[in-house]
Parts: sequence; C-alpha cells; structure tokens
Amino acid sequence: MPLITVGINHKTAPVAIREKVAFAPEKMFDALSSLITRDRADEAVIVSTCNRTELYCAVPEGASIKQIIQWLGEYHQIPAAELEQYCYAHQDDESVRHIMRVASGLDSLVLGEPQILGQVKSAYAVSQEGKYIGQSLQSLFQRTFSIAKKVRTDTAIGENPVSIAFAAVSLAQRIFADVKRSTALLIGAGQTIELVARHLKESGVKRIIVANRTLERAQVLAAEMGAEAILLADIGEYLSQADLVISSTASQLPIIGKGMVEKAVSKRRHKPILLIDIAVPRDIEPEVEDINDVYLYTVDDLHSVIEQNVKSRQDAATAAEAIIDAGVVEFRRNLDSRKVSNVIVSYRQKAEDIKSFEYERALKNLSAGQEPEQVLQKMAHNLMNKLIHTPTQFLREAGADDDQASLEVALKVLGMTELKDDKN
Repeated sequence: MPLITVGINHKTAPVAIREKVAFAPEKMFDALSSLITRDRADEAVIVSTCNRTELYCAVPEGASIKQIIQWLGEYHQIPAAELEQYCYAHQDDESVRHIMRVASGLDSLVLGEPQILGQVKSAYAVSQEGKYIGQSLQSLFQRTFSIAKKVRTDTAIGENPVSIAFAAVSLAQRIFADVKRSTALLIGAGQTIELVARHLKESGVKRIIVANRTLERAQVLAAEMGAEAILLADIGEYLSQADLVISSTASQLPIIGKGMVEKAVSKRRHKPILLIDIAVPRDIEPEVEDINDVYLYTVDDLHSVIEQNVKSRQDAATAAEAIIDAGVVEFRRNLDSRKVSNVIVSYRQKAEDIKSFEYERALKNLSAGQEPEQVLQKMAHNLMNKLIHTPTQFLREAGADDDQASLEVALKVLGMTELKDDKN
C-alpha cells in the first residue's frame, strides 16, 4: 500500500500558519475519521505539535498528495492554494525516511531533542486506539520506534544540551551532588525561565521559587510548576534559601548586587551557591564572582558549552543518518517480502492439495488389496510428476527461447548449480 506524508513545520511555515493547521487533542478522533475515506486514505496518523503538523497516510492506489493537502485545507478552512506553499510532501521510501528522522530528533528545531519521540508515540497510540491504522502504518511506526531507540543508544545525539535553559539546568546537575535536594530561585517569568522551570521540575528539584516584577505572572508560572511566587523586591529575603539562582529578565540594571549576595552567603554559613545569569543586559553584578563560595556563570559561559555540544550533536547526526538509511532499506525489504506472502501461501496450499489427493488414493488402493510396495511406488511417482511438472515446463520453454536469465533464476529456485550440456 503506498505511503504519503504531508506536513508543515517550523522550517516551512511561520507560527501564524502552524497554529491554523494544528489539531486539538480532543478533536483528533474526528479529524482521523474525516481523513480516512475510501478514495483518500485507508490508514492515518496525525502528529501535531507546536512546531509541526504532519499527516502520515497509507493510501489506496491512485490516491494523491493533492487530495491529502486539499483535505487539510478543507478541515481547517484554509484555501488549498494558500496552504500548498507551506507544505512539504513525501512518498513511499521518502515517507519512511522522514518519520524516522522526525522520531530521532533530526528534523527538530533543536537537533536531537528527545520530546518529539514521545509525541510521535502518542499520535500513534491515538490512531491505534481509534482503529485508524492497519498493518502498513503499524509496521512503519514500530520500525520507526526501533530505529529512534537505536539512534539514541548508538549515538550521542541527545547527550549534550543545546538550549540555554537546558544547559543551565545541566550545569546545576553537574555541580550539585544531588540536585533533587536543592532549592532553586528563578528570576523572571518569560519563556526561558519557563523552560528552566520545566527542566528543573523534570529533574526532581525539591523546591522552586519564582520571582517576577509582577506577582500575577509569577503566580501563573508557579501554579503550573508547583512552585512559590514572590516579587523581585523580596529576593533579598529568599536568596539565602537558594542553592541555585537562575535569572533571565529584561531589566536594564542588575537585580542582584554584590552586597546582597554577601549577606545571603553569610546567612548560609558559607554553604556554596550557584548563580547563572542568562540575561542580556546582565541581572547579576559581575563583582559577585569575587565572593568566596559563590559560583557565577553568564550566558557567554553557557554559549561556549552549547557551541561545543552543537558540534557534538552534528557529528552524532551523521551517524544517525546512516542508521536511518539502513532502517529504510530494511523496512523496504520487509515490505517487499510481505508482497509475496500470499504467493507462498498459495504455493504451499497447492502442494498440500497434491499430497492429500495422492495420500487418499494410496489409502484406497491399499484397502482394495494392492501390494503396499506397489502403492508406495505409484504414490511417490505421482507426487514427483505433479510437483515437477510446472518447473519442467518452464525450463523447456526457457531453453527453447534461449532465455539465459530465466534459466539462471530457475536454477537458483531449484537449488541447482549449473546446466549440464547434452553431449550426445
């Protein structure tokens, strides 16, 4: 069954377009049911994230990419002509390669990011639950998950952080023996701090405090993360409680000064404190670095780490592409082998029918009083003649036509090494 992939992502479409073609989770069954029709798609999986919307379809013969794009436009009430300029499409082996690259993190905004594999698995599970997939997409996605796991296991594609937020949290995990027992003070409530908070929560940090200029915004983020919310003006009171401070605001002046940190360290009885300033302009006075038991890192420090890690991931991506190439070839071989499964079943059934017929005839002859040896000889003779009749006829015709290619195939099928010349 042909495979078709149609999608848009962060490379081909702005967020204003991506949000128009996104599928809400509660509408997914409805969308899949609409997509699957007799002349458009037999099976489908829809992957919809903030960075991509992709339709993976097993389609009947004669179905086209244009039909899938047209459906996507109709479903979201966008003219197909407008939508086409943002779409990409793949067929068959290129569809296989694309989903394997997506699930392995090679097509992500952040190279090697691990979240996409979980999102693809969730999309597959939805289609499976709704019975919108069959053998074709089941085989494709199961093989894809296996390849993505191999990429993660055999390469360093996801080992090194390549985002500021993730790099900051990874730095904290390296410095603290057990980051789960730490208290983190996050200053700001923008996107970067939100990502930092999510990474910290995932790593199991015991306590998170969010400080912001407006308490309401801090409370919104704190509520999502199970954290505490305070005002920037209250940082001095809470700083001594923090083992880790990560700051990212739009302030034009430093928020944390040397004196404030000295007081906090004194209250902590010189227990070390890690400060990571990822704001530009800086939120933390550079003189803070001179204080004993204080470790200050800036955005430049993290950028140098990220550049090294990007290079490492790019090297790993090359190895990952080779794994995916092999995966595409293997999937194609398995697909091609399944195409002849019906032929194999039919061939075996034909042989079974011949065997059963000759066996029943032999039993009748024995019941009629014929000698067992004579019956066995006749059964063996009949079996041989019937089983070799078609191959013999094929060989005669190929020989008469001097069809060497067919003769070589026949030799291979019959387990023979060569034709013997007739020297008489």
